[in-house]
Amino acid sequence: MKAVKVQYRVKQEYIDTNKANIQKVMAALKANPIEGMYYATFTLDDGQTFVHINMSKDAETMSKLQNLEEFKSFRMALKASEPLVPPKSEALNLVAAGFDL
Repeated sequence: MKAVKVQYRVKQEYIDTNKANIQKVMAALKANPIEGMYYATFTLDDGQTFVHINMSKDAETMSKLQNLEEFKSFRMALKASEPLVPPKSEALNLVAAGFDL
């Protein structure tokens, strides 16, 4: 299993736009699921810090997200918004899970 966390902080005025762009990605994934992938986005209590978690059965499955048009649009818009803290990606190492991918 591959797992990645991406965290960043957006400007106050970009929060709603970022949420809307994330919803477009999620709608596309619901319409055409990527088998073997769990993908979710959260905010921290400040409402400006976003955390994306992608858990996939392997690197090939994880890379399929990069090809999704809605995800490409989301990333371009986020970059153009000039986040207060740019996206930082961290690999997560699985200890145990209560589910199978």
